[in-house]
Amino acid sequence: MKKLLLLLTICVIVNITTAQNPLVTHIYTADPTARVFDGKLYVYPSHDIVPPEGTKAPRFCMPDYHLFSLEGGNTWKDYGVVLDQNEVPWGEKNSYGMWAPDCIKRGDTYYYYYPAKPLDGSSFRRIGVGTSKSPTGPFKWEKSYIKGVSGIDPGLLLDDNGKAYLYFGGGKELFVAPLKDNMKEIAAEPIKVEGLPAGYKEGSFCFKKDGKYYFTFAHVFADEGYSIGYATSDNPLGPFQYQGKIMDNINNGTNHHSVVNYNGRWILFYHFWQISGYNKLRSMCADYMEFKKDGTIKKVKPTMRGINSPTFGEEIQVDRHNGIKGANTSFVSGDEPLGWMVCDTKMMSTVQFNSVDFADGSATKMQARVACGQRIGHFEVRIGNSKGKLIAKFPIKSTGGWSSWETIETPLLEKVTGKQNIVVVFHSDWGSTKAVNLNWLKIVK
Repeated sequence: MKKLLLLLTICVIVNITTAQNPLVTHIYTADPTARVFDGKLYVYPSHDIVPPEGTKAPRFCMPDYHLFSLEGGNTWKDYGVVLDQNEVPWGEKNSYGMWAPDCIKRGDTYYYYYPAKPLDGSSFRRIGVGTSKSPTGPFKWEKSYIKGVSGIDPGLLLDDNGKAYLYFGGGKELFVAPLKDNMKEIAAEPIKVEGLPAGYKEGSFCFKKDGKYYFTFAHVFADEGYSIGYATSDNPLGPFQYQGKIMDNINNGTNHHSVVNYNGRWILFYHFWQISGYNKLRSMCADYMEFKKDGTIKKVKPTMRGINSPTFGEEIQVDRHNGIKGANTSFVSGDEPLGWMVCDTKMMSTVQFNSVDFADGSATKMQARVACGQRIGHFEVRIGNSKGKLIAKFPIKSTGGWSSWETIETPLLEKVTGKQNIVVVFHSDWGSTKAVNLNWLKIVK
């Protein structure tokens, strides 16, 4: 019984993740498709794994799909495996080729589209679909793939008039096909998406803003590698006019994305590999995206801070900062969950973290996760800047070593409401090179 309770506890811990960029760290996730259903933000990514020993796997080893929802201000809930490679009714077993999916709602039904390697060998990838009455499933999978569609990376658009379109493909050409009302069959033969630059392309994702269709895609430049580009049109079938890049290549690896409007702000979801250091083990990220007055998109630069506003009980991962001075960040040491810490702190080092949601001001305490090998000094939390209102003060005490972690707590000195930028200021002896390692902060009631 004790073992069962321990297992259930571990499952709960694993399935709830708080993060800035990357969004989750307990598994590798790529190709994130973000959707807003009934005001709630969901992400449908693919899943990278390290190839099991003895397994002949492709360059990317991708066995199944998970899905996530945003809970609170900064907590991502993992609903577990949505579809395993060996559950695809028409798919080849143990192919490790479950690439980028998408999910869209029409009426009261959710349609989940995914590529897989077909058992009949008719194509490199076919695209299948499943249905559910819930955005988190379970989904009922169609027994066969969508006839007339061959390719990868399904991207769906449901237009204002109720018509739906399936974008797909990978290579020198991308395609679009209108869907029948049942969302499981194409209504006409796929046509090539015209107006795009030459070169390898994949990751089709189309959205509509102010009556204009934005067709976004991953594009490989010969001298740069994967970037995210876009083109616009007055028609969902094109032709499109190429407008440029949304995001430059990141460290010579892949990138695959989606765009969503959530709570009045546009967000670009994409992937990077800052956890693994290996571009075949990727992690989904997100940053805000802005439009210029003429409707073109400002180029997005990937950040550590990302999106979301941590609130009561959620970890404020200050190592994913908005600015740091006199300190560094590195992978967290010891037995802490995978992530980063602020380290090499010294007298008057600072780290800033923007948009912490203190809500109605009912928080009374703040916690800090620290490791320390000495006991001289303290660190402060201030509002706005390093000389702003002091709201918390933590003593620096030895925890038994620089990789020995403890959670300490102190009362909030002031009532704070709404979303605020905070700055942590470290104090120690002048000349000391290590004051304390700081993993995260947390406001609690």
